Amino acid sequence: MKTTPDERLRELERRAHDEMARIEALCAGWPTLGDEDRDDLHSVVICGAGLSGLSIAFALKRRGIRSVHVIDQSEEGREGPWITCARMQTLRSPKYLSGPDLGIPSLTLRSWYEALNGADAWEALDKIGREDWMAYLIWFRRTVGIDVENDTTLSSINQAEGGLALTLSKGDGTSRTVTCRQLVMATGIDGCGGPRIPAMVKALPKSTWTHSNEPIPIDFLKGRDVAILGGGTSSFDWAVAALETGAREVTMFARSTDMPRTEVLAWTNFPGFLGHFADLPDLERWRFAHLYFNFKVPPTQEQYDRARRHSGFTMQLGCGVRELSMDGGRIRLATANGSHYADHLLLGTGYEINLALRPELAGLVDAAAFWKDRFEPPQGEENAMLADYPYLGPGFELTPRDAEAGWVSRIHMFNAGALASLGPISNGVTGLKYGVPRIVSALVKALFIEDSNRYLEALAAYDEPHFDPGIDEVVTTSREVLA
Repeated sequence: MKTTPDERLRELERRAHDEMARIEALCAGWPTLGDEDRDDLHSVVICGAGLSGLSIAFALKRRGIRSVHVIDQSEEGREGPWITCARMQTLRSPKYLSGPDLGIPSLTLRSWYEALNGADAWEALDKIGREDWMAYLIWFRRTVGIDVENDTTLSSINQAEGGLALTLSKGDGTSRTVTCRQLVMATGIDGCGGPRIPAMVKALPKSTWTHSNEPIPIDFLKGRDVAILGGGTSSFDWAVAALETGAREVTMFARSTDMPRTEVLAWTNFPGFLGHFADLPDLERWRFAHLYFNFKVPPTQEQYDRARRHSGFTMQLGCGVRELSMDGGRIRLATANGSHYADHLLLGTGYEINLALRPELAGLVDAAAFWKDRFEPPQGEENAMLADYPYLGPGFELTPRDAEAGWVSRIHMFNAGALASLGPISNGVTGLKYGVPRIVSALVKALFIEDSNRYLEALAAYDEPHFDPGIDEVVTTSREVLA
């Protein structure tokens, strides 16, 4: 009997719950302490409901952690970059990598895709499309029962008695303060900073340029001459998006004389590196991170070929932009090859680590420790970019710069800012299966240890019966025999 995609998805959801029940995937619960239902205190707040935030929320649910509150600044169904500012056609990750499923077969991308499209379609698929990936995450969130407060921005973080005071701002201008014991910043590639904007670009009117992390109307570039700064993967995403929405001409300017060809994440994807980078001494972590960033991310073959097929696309390698200025309403780019004019500038200039760029983290700059505070590299191995990364503990927690700032260890940076301390396990699919168990174990440990005395008292008072020998009847019978 032929079934519909909706019917197959419902059967898949039933099977997923059956699989979880068979392996005791969901904890039956912790001993109660009497205050689990407090409305004014959350065990964990997760900022960000994209891939990382949903995965962590599901893992905490499996460990029996109650009162986990997930927030996201986007409207429901638009969390993460996939259908907002991402412009590639497909994810760069291989389709077979494990995602938020955490080992439950029927929660995998493959199971979802096959339920909708069939096994043959999965076999024919190269990489998953970004719109399909977003649809999968929405399905996953609903299936495992993760509630998210959308349209909510974390505005500030402050110390509070027994935890952290968080100011949450809504899209309608209202705000409120909530308290939590642990905070997870699952905020992606710019979670510890923001877009890298060259000074000469900042001098131009904002209406003349757009960074790759910003959404742009689909027809905004139609009929325009466009210049792209940078030759990395996001620049090719820009080029294809501009050309396929009707840009007249797209010219890419890159300082490098060659293009990257190697995807470094492919090398790092083994248990030793991803599972135990955090256990290395500082010097080795520093050297690995330095080498990691020397690898530039290449475009996907598909994106590169799509750009090259357009007659209006030009690459100028080894041609960095020296100066930008406005000339008669157009942008003038002064380069080593002369002047070039464009109607709009697109930036593929990446991101920088700088807590001060994020309003919710700016107040932590003087309290948290950075690599430059904890490690001095050997002469000749200095790296100013790495030095600005936060120096995190083994559970992604911020470490205090001094004893008075111990409260910052309640804040866990599960985003791109963790790379120098823990490796690439908190921003993308590849390292997720290593990063999520690590941070969840740290959160569970912190919650238990903080309440260990209360659990000791609960154990001392524990008297739930598990055996009934009928002792009163035995005593009565014995007395009757003796009589």
